[in-house]
Amino acid sequence: MVSFCVIAYNEEKNLKSLFSDIRNQDYPHEKMEIIFVDSMSTDGTKYLMKEFARENNGFDRVKILDNPKKIQAAGWNIAIREAKGDIILRIDAHTSIPQYFVTNSVKSIESGEWVTGGPRPNIVDGNTPWKHTLLLAEKSMFGSSIAPYRQSHHKTYVKSVFHGAYRREVFEKAGLFNENLGRTEDNEMHYRIRKAGYKICYDPQIVSYQHSRGTWKEMIRQKYGNGYWIGLTLGICPQCFSFYHFVPLFFVLAIAVCSVLALYGATIPLKCLIVLYVLANIIMSFLAVCGEKKYFQYFLLPIIFLSLHLAYGLGTLFGILSMPLWKRKQKEEKK
Repeated sequence: MVSFCVIAYNEEKNLKSLFSDIRNQDYPHEKMEIIFVDSMSTDGTKYLMKEFARENNGFDRVKILDNPKKIQAAGWNIAIREAKGDIILRIDAHTSIPQYFVTNSVKSIESGEWVTGGPRPNIVDGNTPWKHTLLLAEKSMFGSSIAPYRQSHHKTYVKSVFHGAYRREVFEKAGLFNENLGRTEDNEMHYRIRKAGYKICYDPQIVSYQHSRGTWKEMIRQKYGNGYWIGLTLGICPQCFSFYHFVPLFFVLAIAVCSVLALYGATIPLKCLIVLYVLANIIMSFLAVCGEKKYFQYFLLPIIFLSLHLAYGLGTLFGILSMPLWKRKQKEEKK
């Protein structure tokens, strides 16, 4: 039995395509239960969930639950507590999955793995030149992540996975998600899973697709938020992260230090930093558009990359600066 869990907040636009993907899964529907958790949406998200539940798709059951706390970690915990399956699958609402997604996840677990997941390429809604440019920025390792396993085509063991499948015993031993965290709940949970003695398997056969943010502003807001929560979480679980999480922070700090030196007459470090970054940016922008249909908007790619790096780095910096007050607040709430 597979517990297929989806947490959603105001995902009315994305749920219809995801529901279609769920219906089309080739894994036996009678061996799947669908658990939807609505994080107090203000659009038609919950209505669409109820419509899906009323359909006769042959699933063991379809359960709809509320998440009053709204945050992702609390929603996942609600779903996990409700789940009755041997395998618990976690799926983001703004996702597309092939018809063999559940089957391949189960095969990986049945091969002896305890936690498994795979690549999560980005896709875009609407194939306009501008949206395609934003997609290239998100797909590029220069704009998203330099984690080597994300580009891997081989089965390996990693620190974290997207849209993971878990044997339910994993949560029984490692515990549930930390509800004080936002956006970094996966990193902290997977750290505790590894600490509990389980390996996390990256299987390239388990493919899912993430819908990229539709606007430049949304991408910047997302990167800033990701960086901010990494900065906060650093105070309670520094082992959760790898070096690559902090590259944008080091870039922002390098700009600050070199700028101060330049004010005192030492301009060479700042000039070197600018030259090196501009060269790297141009090279990575060129590599991102190689083989792609050419659009004029691609000339903005270096500026997009710079904005994402600054947003992520500044977010991490402000998260670290906010961490002491945040930790004190968490302690007071526990009393």
